[in-house]
Amino acid sequence: MPPLNETHDPGLKSWIESANAPNADFPIQNLPYGVFSVGEELPRVGVAIGDKVVDLAAIEAAGLLPTPIPVFDQSSLNVFMALGQPVWSATRQAISTLLATNTPTLRDDTALRARSIHTRADVTLHLPFKVTEYTDFYASKEHATNVGTMFRDPDNALMPNWLHIPIGYNGRASSVVVSGTDVHRPWGQIKRPDSPTPDFAPCAKLDIELEVGAVVGTPNVLGQPVTVEQANAMIFGYVLLNDWSARDIQVWEYQPLGPFQSKAFATTISPWVVTQEALAPFRVEGPDQVPEPLPYLSQNGPNNFDLNLEVSMRPADTGDASVICQTNFKHMYWSSAQQLAHHAVCGCAMRTGDLLGSGTISGPTPDSYGSLLELTWNGRDPLTMPDGSQRTFIQDGDTMTLSGWCEGQGYRIGFGACSGTILPAAGAGSNQFW
Repeated sequence: MPPLNETHDPGLKSWIESANAPNADFPIQNLPYGVFSVGEELPRVGVAIGDKVVDLAAIEAAGLLPTPIPVFDQSSLNVFMALGQPVWSATRQAISTLLATNTPTLRDDTALRARSIHTRADVTLHLPFKVTEYTDFYASKEHATNVGTMFRDPDNALMPNWLHIPIGYNGRASSVVVSGTDVHRPWGQIKRPDSPTPDFAPCAKLDIELEVGAVVGTPNVLGQPVTVEQANAMIFGYVLLNDWSARDIQVWEYQPLGPFQSKAFATTISPWVVTQEALAPFRVEGPDQVPEPLPYLSQNGPNNFDLNLEVSMRPADTGDASVICQTNFKHMYWSSAQQLAHHAVCGCAMRTGDLLGSGTISGPTPDSYGSLLELTWNGRDPLTMPDGSQRTFIQDGDTMTLSGWCEGQGYRIGFGACSGTILPAAGAGSNQFW
């Protein structure tokens, strides 16, 4: 990975004053990438700083960025991400310099500044990259232990392979949506304990999964495995990820091949991709891995991140949201680099725009569990909301929001919000689809 440089300086400030607030999600040390549009204009790539969005297509057209070809007048980050780490790093450095307090190039160019600086509240945010494939992992030891305890033998909560291999399954890229997109409650087969056969009905146990998604920037060649170190260099950045889950559909369908319809209906990601380089100061060692992984999964340095995570829930018909979970990405047993290396070890070709969900991130205490399944212990222990209502799982009209940030010295690296509101099942109360 590139070493720390002047873009990581905690004392660095920007001439965009809103970026200098200690609690701002997007200070100059962050500079996350996203795709935005203004009015009827075409989407293009921008960077978030403070309460502004910098139009990188306009900056690039003015010749102020080191990209070898035009990459930011695109509706996705994929072309830029495919250029690789040296270009990512040089571009980040150039953007940081342009936005630093004492650099007049953009600050004092009234016409260019007017074309390229937009207030974030005035733009529409889009899916930041074309998701070529989506894979979801199951990499939190605490989460896997909780689920195994709940549904199997508490003394053998982890399956025999769990401590040896990052468990994952291939999901649906077509169902990945950007924060703010409403999600319909899914239909599916549900086998109730007192019934000999399944019913076909809307999900009654709709849940979230608090995850972080790793975004693959550079590919590997079909048939060629990669090391953990190489996998780490392939990762462009990270997003918050909510892998919505239909628990009652899942428990009936998941044996023997794992989740299918219970996870295929929607996965929500945050609109800003925080680069791996911005997160570099917050790298930490993960939990001890016992037994020691096989050599192809061995790590030579810290590959986890000290990333604070929260989930809030706003019940339908109320303006009050409450935090229901607080945890940290550093708890993950298998790192994103290990997950990617394992994914490719068979020779699987990873592509620019592949998305790897970390799996539900749960910590060691009940208030740090990253799903309602765990927080309510499968509905046994309801949560009480600020309006007095109770929740075991998500009801129609409820809004779930994930947030995350790394805390630096006088600044934070934030991810923004990852939100979605649940709508009733499509066609509920009718037979219009069958």
